[in-house]
Amino acid sequence: MFSILILLLGQKISQRPNFALLRWTRVLPALWHREINSSLFSKTDVMIPMRDGVRLHTEIYIPKDITQKLPLILTRTPYGTSPDIQGYSNLLNFYLEMFADGYIFVVQDIRGRYGSEGQFIMLRPPRDRSKSDSIDEGTDAYDTIAWLVKNVPNNNGRVGIVGSSYGGWLATMALLEPHPALRAASEQSAPADMFLGDYFYHNGAFRLSYGFAFPPLVEATKTNSPPFKFDSYDAYDWFLALGPLSRINELYFHGTIPTWNNFVAHPNYDEFWQTQAFPRYLKDLTLTVPTLNVAGWWDQDNFNGPVNIYELLQPHDVYHNDYVVVGPWNHGGWAYGPGNKLGKVDFGANTSQYFRETIQAPWFAYWLKDKGNLPGHEVITFETGANKWNQWNAWPPHEGLTPQKLYFQANGRLSFDPLTETGEDSDSYISDPSSPVPYRDRPIEGTASADSEWLVDDQSFIEKRPDVLTWKTAPLRQDLTITGDIVAHLFTSTSGTDSDWIVKLIDVYPPKKMWQLHHDMSGFELMIADEVFRARFRNSFEHPEPLVPNQVTPITIDLHTNDHLFRKGHRIMAQVQSTWFPLIDRNPQKYVPNIFEARASDYVKATQRIYRSKSYPSNIEIPIIKQ
Repeated sequence: MFSILILLLGQKISQRPNFALLRWTRVLPALWHREINSSLFSKTDVMIPMRDGVRLHTEIYIPKDITQKLPLILTRTPYGTSPDIQGYSNLLNFYLEMFADGYIFVVQDIRGRYGSEGQFIMLRPPRDRSKSDSIDEGTDAYDTIAWLVKNVPNNNGRVGIVGSSYGGWLATMALLEPHPALRAASEQSAPADMFLGDYFYHNGAFRLSYGFAFPPLVEATKTNSPPFKFDSYDAYDWFLALGPLSRINELYFHGTIPTWNNFVAHPNYDEFWQTQAFPRYLKDLTLTVPTLNVAGWWDQDNFNGPVNIYELLQPHDVYHNDYVVVGPWNHGGWAYGPGNKLGKVDFGANTSQYFRETIQAPWFAYWLKDKGNLPGHEVITFETGANKWNQWNAWPPHEGLTPQKLYFQANGRLSFDPLTETGEDSDSYISDPSSPVPYRDRPIEGTASADSEWLVDDQSFIEKRPDVLTWKTAPLRQDLTITGDIVAHLFTSTSGTDSDWIVKLIDVYPPKKMWQLHHDMSGFELMIADEVFRARFRNSFEHPEPLVPNQVTPITIDLHTNDHLFRKGHRIMAQVQSTWFPLIDRNPQKYVPNIFEARASDYVKATQRIYRSKSYPSNIEIPIIKQ
């Protein structure tokens, strides 16, 4: 969600932890296309008053030589406007392909950030509407739009709002009580639920690399900035040496980082998390503003969010204005560069450029300028493996899909053949919190936030570990396309009283052939879907329960949605493990009420089992589309 690339641009030097992730400064020149020539826009800085008297710093960029009234494009951000040497916001570079159509661009610091007044609250919950003087990010967007259409010269009375990551969350907040002038919103990579599936947690499992790195970047001040000494080249070693999560406040934050304090105080899915999550607010919202949700198949921060927002809005989309685009991108990857590759994976086309020119620019032009036509379908996805764009009337598609189950079999075999053996046949491993499975090949430089491409790493680096179970099909005899939701159904047991389960679905490329010696994707293991589940929450995210040692326990894990072609000759692989470090914090494997308060002695080894019999048929269910 909170791309470190953007943070590095916006955060003052004195507030940056000394992470190895600062190596990302090397790629910034490639990310930003060019400085915005001052001959294109006239810039005005204003302080726009909100209904409670707080003023928000806002930059307005009006094209020079205006010959007609133009719509406004609003971007609200907690990251600062990142001015170039001429004082023009680098954020304008995200919209280069829209310049020719003609817009007035507006960039605003949200409450309590950079030039704006007021107090910053991470993911400020929607306001209590029974209180007339209450405010939230939605009312700030409303008041900003009201001021802009009244005071900015030569505007046509129409406003579009667009933002990515936290900015996407801000754009979604503007939909709750939209100003009448708000005619289009593009919420890109927006988090929908921080405990169940976005930046900070997945299914109750804490994302340590992210939850540790981000809060001090936005909440530390000159007086409480934690003196990090990230003095290990390998983040795996650094976090392991750190020990239990309880030491982080003791050694670094000292109770001064509000979001970390909230992690400690709210380890379960209580009212604190539920009031920040969009399901409560969008499930009954009648959508009046056309929306363009944008997601990336390999978004390392917030893949679940934009897809979830699209699905939440669908039942109440009476005007059929709820759109979603999913492409082969990492977090925010559609906003810059050509998008022809991610890591070693080549998509055979400039997918990011295609999105900006062919989808985003025409979409805003239609709603804000009455220009051109809408896309013919509400859903546009890029089918990886086949490297082509698809259009759908709904997502997942309602027709042409056949759900099938890939069963975990003996001897590491993955097959559509149903299991026939009764009993309790299983595969097992020892999960040791003192030697967790790394989430990527070591050494790991910095935190997961610092590496935007780790989801497309070759997974073969862990295949031989004794604490990772692997099953794979024979080479496919024909192409196989999965389109829609993927679900893992596990039958598990543990000798402990708590456990994490991580499941991956992987596309295994064929091995090298004599004429293919220099093909760098030969034998590559590309992760297509993945997820973690903290088993204490198997019955309720609000009320965790310990596991019964060595008792067979079913666990269902949503591996989310996808559109991918497994080519003939490739294999489909499934992997199961119990640690994914330091991406996910270590589960003690001994049940404790609050893992943030666990002691070192609470971390114990456990014997983990995955059952594979007719009685307990562990499998991954995939939606296969007719070729």
